[in-house]
Amino acid sequence: MESEQRQPNLDIQIRCAFDEIHLGEQQIRKLLNQICEKFSLYNAEISISVVGDEEMRRINSEFLNRDTATDVISFDLTDEDESGRVFDIIVNGEKARRQASRRKHSEQAELALYLVHGMLHNLGFDDSDRRQAERMHKAEDKILTQAGYGAIYGAKSCHSS
Repeated sequence: MESEQRQPNLDIQIRCAFDEIHLGEQQIRKLLNQICEKFSLYNAEISISVVGDEEMRRINSEFLNRDTATDVISFDLTDEDESGRVFDIIVNGEKARRQASRRKHSEQAELALYLVHGMLHNLGFDDSDRRQAERMHKAEDKILTQAGYGAIYGAKSCHSS
């Protein structure tokens, strides 16, 4: 008897206040579905916002008391009595453009990295120390490679002599 594979039941809301990077809604949905399947997250509401530096700085200041335009901020808004998870992920499109140029890969790959990073934080990953950051970066690279963007962190070590 074949086992039935569960598909994620995701309610994904996407708001693009910074639309200078063309990572389409279908690509975002596909990436989020892939992450949810990988981590057996079958019921979730996920809100994605792509913003610029100014809005990211405002959000970072308001919620985290930091006056910088960071790359990604993620919130797990799940209530104890909810059957599914509720995530809010804000990614900085302007920063993605700058970082992609520095890292020599596509803007879409950098923005996808921010989405993956935010999701992994909400799924319990941490990058507060070197060992945990390495674990998180390996997971990010694996997901990004499977999604067709390629490794971002591992790519550096592959080219070192």
